[in-house]
Amino acid sequence: METLMQALKAINDVIWGPGMLILLIGTGLYLTVGLRFYTFRNIFSAFSMLWKGRSSSAGDKGELTPFNALMTALAGTIGTGSIVGVATAILSGGPGALFWMWCTAMVGMATKFSEILLAVHYREVTPAGNFVGGAMYFIKNGLGEKWKWLGGLFAIFAAITCFGTGNAVQTNAISGVLWGTFGIPTWITALILFLLIASVLLGGLRRIGSVAGKIVPFMAALYTLASLLIIILHIKEVPAMFLHVIEEAFTPTAAQGGFAGATVMMAVRFGMARGIFANEAGLG
Repeated sequence: METLMQALKAINDVIWGPGMLILLIGTGLYLTVGLRFYTFRNIFSAFSMLWKGRSSSAGDKGELTPFNALMTALAGTIGTGSIVGVATAILSGGPGALFWMWCTAMVGMATKFSEILLAVHYREVTPAGNFVGGAMYFIKNGLGEKWKWLGGLFAIFAAITCFGTGNAVQTNAISGVLWGTFGIPTWITALILFLLIASVLLGGLRRIGSVAGKIVPFMAALYTLASLLIIILHIKEVPAMFLHVIEEAFTPTAAQGGFAGATVMMAVRFGMARGIFANEAGLG
């Protein structure tokens, strides 16, 4: 097990090393400037289209309505990225990691916009009349047959990621909390989750989108209200918090309490890495 952990750590250091972070943020900056700050100029239009996309007629040309597609994406990012991700980023990289999460989100909007635009443009229709798309399809159809192998690799790695960050992390967190708080055995939690997830997945993409469209809005609203409540209760600390985050983003974080301290590179690394999990931009 120790050997496996060391191997995973070595791979993790390469994947989330300086080169990858520069590539991800650099791509976001390139697309933001290349699109002439399209995502910033049309932010209000995007929110208006969000609500218009709730009707069934909005999804006549696809498997899901735009609203349900968004909720399906948010279902996997609010927990792993916005809640657990923020906590682990601060724990590992210090308060300054939040600043780099904000930066990742700003340029990540252009990356995410481009990913979705390409996925819709290069999607295919199966013989059964269903739409299929994603990075593997716009790699194959956009870059040509000679890059088809890269699309295949993306599909394989995406499947592996679904078991890792998508299932293992979240089910472990759920079972751990229920065991520690209520004493519910982990195997019972696992069985219940298996049955619930199977009942959704076996219904196909439309059922996944339908369930996400009903559950995720409440989850997002609860998360937002809880966050606002915490901010309101500590409103006097907010200005100092912003200054502290910005200061720590460019200076080493001193060790204090149970925190071991962090370098600027650690703040950048963990902030950007968790920022990607929070919005999926460039996750592939």
